[in-house]
Amino acid sequence: MRYVKVLWVHDFADDPVLYLSELGDDRCETRKVQFYRDGRSEWADESSETATVGLSEIPFPSLEEISSQPGFTARVITPEEFERAWNEAHTGF
Repeated sequence: MRYVKVLWVHDFADDPVLYLSELGDDRCETRKVQFYRDGRSEWADESSETATVGLSEIPFPSLEEISSQPGFTARVITPEEFERAWNEAHTGF
């Protein structure tokens, strides 16, 4: 597994500002957490999605490709950092 964090700097009130993704060997998402400016978080995994958060159906782009887009910064994170965010999204803590 690989874990990535993508920060999106923007002025859209209803869009996430932070994405954390767990990627399989095929670079496809297996779990994802989204955080919003208002403190709200949402999550998706291979068995649960909502109208506003779901797993991508295509392989995750390279960090360089993501970071080359205006307003986006992407980096690798530790499994522990992802798990903390995942647990926070599930429990609110």
